Amino acid sequence: MSRAVVYEEYGDPGVLKIVEVEPPQPGPGQVRVRVKAAGVQPFDVKQRRGETAAWAPARFPQGSGGEAAGVVDALGDEVAGIAVGDEVLGPTVGAAHAEFALAKADQLVAKPAGMSWAEAGALSASGQTAHTALQALRVGAGETVLIHAAAGGVGTMAVQIARAWGAAVVGTASEPNHDYLRELGATPVTYDGDLVQRVREATPDGVDAALDAVGTEEAIRASTELVSDKERIGTLAGQEYAGDYGIRILGLKNSAARLAELVELYMAGELRLRVEATYPLDQAAVAHGEVETGHVQGKVVLTLD
Repeated sequence: MSRAVVYEEYGDPGVLKIVEVEPPQPGPGQVRVRVKAAGVQPFDVKQRRGETAAWAPARFPQGSGGEAAGVVDALGDEVAGIAVGDEVLGPTVGAAHAEFALAKADQLVAKPAGMSWAEAGALSASGQTAHTALQALRVGAGETVLIHAAAGGVGTMAVQIARAWGAAVVGTASEPNHDYLRELGATPVTYDGDLVQRVREATPDGVDAALDAVGTEEAIRASTELVSDKERIGTLAGQEYAGDYGIRILGLKNSAARLAELVELYMAGELRLRVEATYPLDQAAVAHGEVETGHVQGKVVLTLD
């Protein structure tokens, strides 16, 4: 038997509990990973609260988590290029907040020796989401991109990826996160007051693209006033406003090639993985609660021995 985090009803972090389950068995093309670290995403929080029920309903008892790093301990059929004992990171199939998780073998990459387990557990979901979004918005060298919620998990990655691609970044965040954004290479602006005017003051040559990771109507409205081409405005969190403002709803497209590019940026020193806090598996509710505040710099991660 092994431990896993589950919940049997929507609610606050108190609905999370640790249960004993049979370790999952890998199917064709899958591997089983003994989890060493797993990031806690805003999506995990939203699903637990029932906010994704219309398009990603829970299946009770529902597990939590969609990214992990760990050691491969079992192989399904039709798996090549990965062996038992390999240290890997990537997206999981089902719940990652557990001692064992399943993953598609062709979506995993090797964990670099110089990357901590906590960093490895925090990279995949936020990193690939940010990379997917910036690629969809065609962000490139010499441009300026506006990133809302720039100090969060996805925002932190998006700022650095855009900078690595040669773009300038303006990032919205609360005042306490401004020094952090400057360290990442972004120009910070606050949400309060006239957001459009403050962004214009920070970017006299204008904004070419905007990525919304906060999901507020204010952020989306401001983006449409600042960016002339609505095809270059996308939201990851404000799906309910996208239709009204004619902007794109962006999502995550996992691939080993995308993840490998992120690992290369990390190894080259161009991608910094900010882990604000780590918690053991039995404190998953505390970790969820911290992410729920919306004021995390980077990521919160669950770690296992």
